[in-house]
Amino acid sequence: MAEAKNTEEKKLFKDWFDRDAAAQIANQIAGVKSDFNEARFIQIATDNLQSLEMLGRVEQFARAMRECLPESMPEALDVLVKALPEALPDAEEVTNGFLMWPMGQFIADYATDYLDEAFDAMIELTQRLTSEFAVRPFVERYPDEVFARLTKLTSHPNVHVRRWCSEGVRTRLPWGKKLHFLIKDPSPIWPILEALKDDPELYVRRSVANNINDIAKDHPEMVVKRCKAWSQDSNELRDYVVRHGLRSLVKDGHPGALEILGFAPPQDMDCALQVEPAEISVGQSVQMSATLSNCSAKNQKLVVDYKLHYVRNAGKTNAKVFKWSNLNLDAKSEITLNKQHPMKVTTVRKLYPGLHKVELQVNGVVVAESEFNLTS
Repeated sequence: MAEAKNTEEKKLFKDWFDRDAAAQIANQIAGVKSDFNEARFIQIATDNLQSLEMLGRVEQFARAMRECLPESMPEALDVLVKALPEALPDAEEVTNGFLMWPMGQFIADYATDYLDEAFDAMIELTQRLTSEFAVRPFVERYPDEVFARLTKLTSHPNVHVRRWCSEGVRTRLPWGKKLHFLIKDPSPIWPILEALKDDPELYVRRSVANNINDIAKDHPEMVVKRCKAWSQDSNELRDYVVRHGLRSLVKDGHPGALEILGFAPPQDMDCALQVEPAEISVGQSVQMSATLSNCSAKNQKLVVDYKLHYVRNAGKTNAKVFKWSNLNLDAKSEITLNKQHPMKVTTVRKLYPGLHKVELQVNGVVVAESEFNLTS
């Protein structure tokens, strides 16, 4: 069993959609529609599969469904819903539900003319995997109707449906198409978030917080105003939503967000930042040491971050804030924090040689800085 598990762990995510997956989906559908052409479905779904990345494979599986299911879209959706496994009873239960991803793609690509039937199918699908990607074309095409329906569903007894109400309308959902009209004006989202901000399931509240964090990237003052109002009569459940939803604004040092969470500008503090060695090459790490001295007669609640100014092409720089520590520093006391930061090339960041500035940020205020030189 251990060997089989290790093999599965090494399998690329895109390779989940292979010939075996196509055969399994075909068998699932044939179980409720005896004349379903399994061989044709598998042939279309797996055509030139090795040349396709993850989303390309999902789209091709969905196209195979369109070719092999009934021409009538309501009938096709009815077959797919009947082929679904049992609904998930609990939040975040791990299953092989990823094999149902092409069904969501099918709905998004081919069923947007059929709002009623598609919406019912998405409610069923999201209780097995998720319909957060499938619903987005409908949000764009029928915004008033879809938001009205989702708002009503915020009281649904199934946790996966309630989460879907928030997750499907996130403006910047990872892997999902950006909803530009909501980026411009996110006001239609707020009734959903208001209804779910005290949901008993963390699974749902995490989506609400992520949704707020997305909105904050374009409308920070709107988010701060809403979270401040929520904090007036807050509770333990909502505290998480506010704290997690404001995380990007806190990293950016937004004074309003920090104030809501109880982080005032540092008072009467001596701070120093040391970065060693002074020069490293790509692939090595720097050691950072921050000393914070609270010279005041009051304890101070601190959120400590550091901002690294990456050298970019043509000598420009791009700053990124990294979390360091949250702490309470007693009056007339001192603390030293240590951190290692690797300078490694990643899939999302190319490194360029040059002088890199590092700033120590306490409660959103830059209190000390240092630098190191990166060589190729």
